[in-house]
Amino acid sequence: MLDKEFQYYLQHQNELVARYNNRYLVIHEQQVVGDYDTFAEAVTEAQKQFRPGTFIVQRCSEGPKDYTFSYHSRVRIPHAAVQSIHC
Repeated sequence: MLDKEFQYYLQHQNELVARYNNRYLVIHEQQVVGDYDTFAEAVTEAQKQFRPGTFIVQRCSEGPKDYTFSYHSRVRIPHAAVQSIHC
């Protein structure tokens, strides 16, 4: 359900950045229904109008930095375990 809202953001990101750069957007039914200074304010206001699970709050900025996360781990997988995964 929320995939459509996120895809809307991605497809319109450039035009949204031009208008709402560094704002938190509430996207509901594939349209921006509010823009706010903070994430907390965006969520609070969106919950007054919409049921949870029917909207997203997305920070509006250039590139993927505000919707992509990288995790680095120090976990070491023994070579034998890697071989068994590929078998």
